[in-house]
Amino acid sequence: MSTEEAQPESEAQPESESAPRPRRRGFRTGRLEAFSDGVFAIAVTLLILDIGVSGTAGHDLLGAIRGLWPSYLAYVASFSTIGAAWLGHNAITEYLERADAAFVRLNLLLLLVISFLPFPTRLVAEYIRQDSAERVAVTFYGIVLLLSTILLLVLWRYAVRAHLVRPDTADEEVELLTERLTPGLGAYLVLIVSGLFLPVIAVIGYLGIALYYIIPFRRLSAGFLTWRWHKKHHQR
Repeated sequence: MSTEEAQPESEAQPESESAPRPRRRGFRTGRLEAFSDGVFAIAVTLLILDIGVSGTAGHDLLGAIRGLWPSYLAYVASFSTIGAAWLGHNAITEYLERADAAFVRLNLLLLLVISFLPFPTRLVAEYIRQDSAERVAVTFYGIVLLLSTILLLVLWRYAVRAHLVRPDTADEEVELLTERLTPGLGAYLVLIVSGLFLPVIAVIGYLGIALYYIIPFRRLSAGFLTWRWHKKHHQR
């Protein structure tokens, strides 16, 4: 028997077949999503903690409740904004195949701004009726909202450029989500400037932007058109 025949099969195999394949480096998205959901939930919960009446409001409780309308407005606007950001974040993570170190850190930066949002919300609620102070509060509030939207868009664009998105994702889906996350940037800039002159209108505008992201207007309009078509068809 020759020396070549005496070699074990494992040694006779080519080196390329026996060598282990290198693992694709990256982070699993499960823990990232769980941590992010927790931060979003805590931020929403903190919003309501700043709403309350004083202990001496018993003699006119109804008036005290009505007098809190700035707090209600700021609460609804911030709750809707955080909800819209969570929906956008959820859409992004649904398309992810994996995450890398830079994506995780960008996500932490987004969560930093989201968890900070209760503070400018409280400023708006407290100073909305105090002349120059309300302009500062609403402008600061708008800048934080704009920053959260920018970071959400940056997170998505980075995921696309770093090829973290699932390979089976169609280009149309990528473009659709990009377009969905983009329009609010210009609107925030306009409202930040408007807040210097009409603070309450600016806060209402911030609420409108959040509702634009939350309410599926395209689906509603498509459903309405379909309903009208069926109605006309049955009438004939």
